[in-house]
Amino acid sequence: MFAVIKTGGKQYRVAANDEIIVMTLAGEAGEKITFADVLMLADGDNIQVGAPIVAGATVLGEIVAQARGPKVIAFKKRRRKNSKRKRGHRQDLTVVRITQISAA
Repeated sequence: MFAVIKTGGKQYRVAANDEIIVMTLAGEAGEKITFADVLMLADGDNIQVGAPIVAGATVLGEIVAQARGPKVIAFKKRRRKNSKRKRGHRQDLTVVRITQISAA
């Protein structure tokens, strides 16, 4: 059984015991979290597609860690102007382990 959930403006295909990396969510490691925006459920040949979400379906997960992504360097240089700018950025991320997928 798997589901397609929406969080942080992105969609993820998840199954039980999967670990996904999503945009930062509030909470500490070990806390439970519920995803209510389930876009699709599939259990063998039984497929439910929501319009836009499947009514009553939820995906339960547990926060594993609050992490940060890799450093991204934004370097801008204007030629012949003696002008340059270097900025770094690291995105805040949350690692979530999916524990259970429940249908309506």
